[in-house]
Amino acid sequence: MTKKSAGLFSGRTRHLARHHKPSQLSVGTYIKEFNVGEKAAIVQKGNRSNIPHPRYRGKIGTVVERRGSAYVVEVRTFNAIRKLTVPVEHMEKVTTGTKAQ
Repeated sequence: MTKKSAGLFSGRTRHLARHHKPSQLSVGTYIKEFNVGEKAAIVQKGNRSNIPHPRYRGKIGTVVERRGSAYVVEVRTFNAIRKLTVPVEHMEKVTTGTKAQ
């Protein structure tokens, strides 16, 4: 009997389903700029070789610094604060809007 794989994407293919191919990402996804202190959401797009761990999918964090072409994002999980190095193509800006009355 064979042993089930326990890799990074085991059992998560439904979360990673995309309606476009990785090569069809626009240029704008690679040239985004973030400032220190800005809020950013972690999304998994395109190339799967450099994505953050799937447990951080959809988390919102604060940009701490720039490291090469990626950014260091500080994410809070329960009582712990994690620092993740996330490439630009896997980040989206979070806009904080005011509530309409």
